[in-house]
This record gives sequence, structure tokens and C-alpha cells, in this order.
Amino acid sequence: MGTTAIERLLVTDSAASPDLRVVVLAGGLSYERDVSLRSGRRVLDALRAVGVEAEMRDADVALLPALAADPPDAVVIALHGATGEDGSLRGVLDLCDIPYVGCDARASRLAWDKPSAKAVLREAGIPTPDWVALPHDRFSELGAVAVLDRIVDRLGLPLMVKPAQGGSGLGGAVVRDAAALPAAMVGCFAYDSTALVERYVAGMDVAVSVVDLGDGPQALPPVEIVPRNGVYDYAARYTAGRTTWHAPARLDPEVAARVSDVALAAHTALGLRDLSRVDVIVDASGQPHVLEVNVSPGMTETSLLPLAVQAAGLDFGRLLGTLVGRAAARLAAS
Repeated sequence: MGTTAIERLLVTDSAASPDLRVVVLAGGLSYERDVSLRSGRRVLDALRAVGVEAEMRDADVALLPALAADPPDAVVIALHGATGEDGSLRGVLDLCDIPYVGCDARASRLAWDKPSAKAVLREAGIPTPDWVALPHDRFSELGAVAVLDRIVDRLGLPLMVKPAQGGSGLGGAVVRDAAALPAAMVGCFAYDSTALVERYVAGMDVAVSVVDLGDGPQALPPVEIVPRNGVYDYAARYTAGRTTWHAPARLDPEVAARVSDVALAAHTALGLRDLSRVDVIVDASGQPHVLEVNVSPGMTETSLLPLAVQAAGLDFGRLLGTLVGRAAARLAAS
């Protein structure tokens, strides 16, 4: 059997494309700006550490003139929230013939909208918790009490309420009592005009990062997430001491393989490219349930993809260098 790209990266002494010039996009105007800036700095440092010429820029009015004046060989998108994940920026980069790491605009739009993504996963036979998507306008027009009663009747309790579009756990809440559901909806609508309400599945929180270094998508070791307060919210994600991670996850080999297979299936069903992070709950029977798929995963010191890279024995900068080289090659081949 031939070696995979991941295995080759393990024994390669240098970055795949140290001669390329890279722009790391970070910041933006979403609720996740601070996290994005931390991700961008981590990516910047990792690329520079392996000899790649890189600079970091914000997604502001100065960006397009700068890219037009001095086009980089590739862009790494470390923007979180709508700016980096709703497909719009990727579409603009396509118009400018600027290659970037990650999926194209169409796939990004699909993954960003959780109800749409879950529909695709369900159609592909990939397990995901039952759900209902509720725009704020319908919630008000149909009567909040009546709507919430029907949701509880249909999905039961507990429930997970979260923005249909968003990340980092912002606006999310676990509802164990029907009396708490109205407040959870109000909190969710503060971040998005549509709420996704899904059946809460108890079990182990696991994140599976998927990368494609040239031999097709491959799953990195699953990372187990153990938040101190039981909920992996914004504070648990980005505050030291609030969460414990196990990389690789403490799963039986058979269950771990099942989790990886489901993550790869989700990545493929949504038409993703280069890298993604698939968030999964593994229930007591060992069955994985896909919650959502992130096309611009966090890259901070407490983020899950870098933990998975480390668990795989890979160098983060060299992995990024390989992805950058692939992105630049796509444009050259077009």
C-alpha cells in the first residue's frame, strides 16, 4: 500500500510551499471577531514558523484594493461568523481570482445555515437530531405560547436552542424545563433572526476535524470535550480552565471508527474541501449524531482542530503550508 499524504507529512522536514506568499484574513465584524483575531494570529505564527511568508489582514474596505495591488498566492480564511462562513467573502475572492484554503462559496453557504445543512445530512442518511427552524416573525405571528407548546409536544424535553446561523456557542442554551424555553428563544433571537430548536441528545461531545492533503478527505483523531458546567458554551470554549479536552477521545476503537466515518460522510455530503470540523454527540449506545459542520474552524490555543492536529502527530504549520500549496495549485490548474 502507498503512503497517504498525512503519513508523508509526518516524515517531511519542511513546509510544502515555503515560497508562497499568504494573506491570513481575520477579524471581521461578527460577534466572533475577538476569537477570529486569535485564530488569525495562531495561523500567522504557524505559517511563519515553517518559512512561509505571511501577513494578516482584516476584512474591511482596504482589503480588496490591497489584494488587487499585490495579489497573494493564496488566502487562509480565519474569519468566524457570517464574514468567513456564509460564502459571501469566498464568492468575492473567486471574482478576484484569489485562491483560498477551504470550501467554495456554495458549500460554505450550505454548511453555514444549520437547518439546510441538517436537511442534506438527513437526506444522505447521516444521523442528526430531529429539529425545527423557527424565524422570529413566525414565532410572533403564530403566537409564542402555542408554537412552543407544539415544539415540546413534538420534540420532547430536553431541547437545544441555538441560532440557525452562528458559531462559538453564542446564543445557545439547553432547555430542560418547558418554562425555560421562552427565555432561551429570546436569547437566541439576540444573535439571529431564526432559531434552530433540536432534540437534545445526551452523550459525549466529540469534534472530528477532516483534512484533505491530496489523497481525499481523512479524519484526524476525534477530540472529546468535557465542559466543567456540562455545556460547551462560549465561556467554556475560550476561557482557560472551563473545559477539559481528551485527544484522542476516550472511545472504543469500533465507536471511534464509526464517529470518523460519520464525520467524513458529513464533509462529503455538504461538498466541502480542504478542511472542516464536524461536531458530534455520541450517545450511550455508541451512536454518533452530527450536530453541525464548521467550514472555518477555530485555530486558537483552545480550539479543537489544532488539538486534533497535535494528536495526529502533525505539525500545524506544515499542515497549513500543504493546504496553502493545494489552494494555489487549484488556481494554476484552472
